[in-house]
Amino acid sequence: MFKWGNDPMADSSLKPLMSCTMNTSSKVQSTNTATSGMGSMILKSGVAFRVWAPNAERVSVVGSFNDFDAMRHPLISESNGYWYAEVSEAKTGDEYKYEIVSGKQKLSRIDPYARQVTNSIGNGVIYQDNFDWGNTRFQMPAWNEMVIYELHIGTFARKDKDKPGTFEEAIKRLPYLKAIGVNVVEVMPVSEFAGDVSWGYNPAHLFSVETSYGGPDGFKRFIHAAHSLGIAVIIDVVYNHFGPSDLDLWRFDGWSENDKGGIYFYNDWRSNTPWGETRPDYGRGAVRDYIHDNAMMWLGEFRLDGLRYDMTLYIRSVTGNEGDVIHDGWTLAQWINRDVAARFPGKITIAEDLRNIEAITAHENQCGANFASQWDAGFVHPIRAALITADDANRDMNSVRDALLHNYGGDVFKRVIYTESHDEVSNGKARVTSEVDVHDPEGWYALKRSTLGAGLVLTAPGIPMLFQGQTMLEDGWFRDTDPIDWTNVRKFSGVTRLYRDLIRLRLNLDGISRGLSGQHIQVHHVNHQDKVIAFLRHQDGGPNDHTLVVANFSARDWASYEVGVPQAGHWACRFNSDWIGYREDLEDFSVQDLIATATPRDGECAVAVVSVAAYSLSIYTLCGK
Repeated sequence: MFKWGNDPMADSSLKPLMSCTMNTSSKVQSTNTATSGMGSMILKSGVAFRVWAPNAERVSVVGSFNDFDAMRHPLISESNGYWYAEVSEAKTGDEYKYEIVSGKQKLSRIDPYARQVTNSIGNGVIYQDNFDWGNTRFQMPAWNEMVIYELHIGTFARKDKDKPGTFEEAIKRLPYLKAIGVNVVEVMPVSEFAGDVSWGYNPAHLFSVETSYGGPDGFKRFIHAAHSLGIAVIIDVVYNHFGPSDLDLWRFDGWSENDKGGIYFYNDWRSNTPWGETRPDYGRGAVRDYIHDNAMMWLGEFRLDGLRYDMTLYIRSVTGNEGDVIHDGWTLAQWINRDVAARFPGKITIAEDLRNIEAITAHENQCGANFASQWDAGFVHPIRAALITADDANRDMNSVRDALLHNYGGDVFKRVIYTESHDEVSNGKARVTSEVDVHDPEGWYALKRSTLGAGLVLTAPGIPMLFQGQTMLEDGWFRDTDPIDWTNVRKFSGVTRLYRDLIRLRLNLDGISRGLSGQHIQVHHVNHQDKVIAFLRHQDGGPNDHTLVVANFSARDWASYEVGVPQAGHWACRFNSDWIGYREDLEDFSVQDLIATATPRDGECAVAVVSVAAYSLSIYTLCGK
């Protein structure tokens, strides 16, 4: 009899575990993924099939190997809701489905664990994982040295205006990311969805890779190509809802209650999400296994380097209110994240929760969900507000200070910081360039303030993230039908260079700016009246570590402006966002090295006189003797 044993919640008869009641005895470590026992499995001779359909009276596998005849290969009930058969005639590449009989219903269903489908409403395809990964040895960057670039396969490198982009087309653009210093790409969801064009947040078949993008082997080629260039790949996963369209999981074996979705879904008020009545039943053992197995597949079979969970707010609660907590969703996240840490050391799990809750990234021993990091609403919202506000007088420098200082649990790398993401540049919002000046998003104001924001993202503590097109001054808003305009690479080559220079400093590639990848920040100078802010970054302190960042949020140039520094001596100017080399219409405001003198200022023991242009950011580092 087939039985799971790796999830303490897998027995649906157990009472839901509260987030703070996990103890050593309840932490059953996973020794094998359930994916090895579900779906279609290649044997030495033929193929084995296993499916969960607890309310079925009869299950058969039909396919191109038996002329889709349900009488030829019935599955045998294992008496625990699972059905199993071995079919000697079946082979890799054959199409197949399950025929399920329940009462008067005769249902045709795609295998929930199918690794490949012909399309979202077609057939499953028997898939054998024999991809040649070669001898590439890839090392995931340390979390404090990551620079993430979020991209959407369908629009990132789209060649044909009438078709979505593909993995093969995206591979050709990876050298651009390598050249500017990006070392992690976060790919928006690629699980098979309805139709050929989508953001990806409507997964129809969780284990299959979108056919229009290139299917599972296409995705593996993309990952392999990225790894060959030293770029890690993180994937967005959608576990807060499924579908809602082209969803064979819906009433999979014919059973349902309250006109709801059946065995894979809640069949009461908990089913409701902003995207339909399709929240998975996190309290059902087989559903928990299904989601856990999917996470392990991406990190194991696809060799991905991390998972970014879509909107965890709707995994841990029904509506986002404190009174409708879903404890099963919380413990499921704990279990998956615990297994990721144990089985895939160094790989990262990131939550999009956006409610500034420390428990999201706390360890389960502290009642946390075990996520490694989370998108930080405490950074993006105040920083975007400061950038796009039209009148200088209305910029709130105190909110900028608070955004720079924000962290979770005292660890600055438990947050991902950004000014643009697929959510922040859509749904009524746009790119920073267009928010600043909708009539001239390529103009001086748009350039200055968008790159000021980029300077903060790449100097503030946290894991920095950019959105596709941001490094080439893309404007407008994100749409899954609007591809990136790659001619902007030439048109705004100086802007690309600006991002490259910032990333080099962020990653300390020249050995002069170690402080930017450190835990420590002191926002020691906040001038709300003149809209100037200065902060210090360091890891351990001292030469080539102490880093001073000065940001001017006003239209006024400052030729001589005093700020405190922690040590007298020579401070070299490493970056000036107003340099004419970044674009010819910049002022090229003179920004020089500093000689700090031992006069106390801003709570520091020395003072330096800096110059900083309008809407600009400058970076200085303390030099050795």
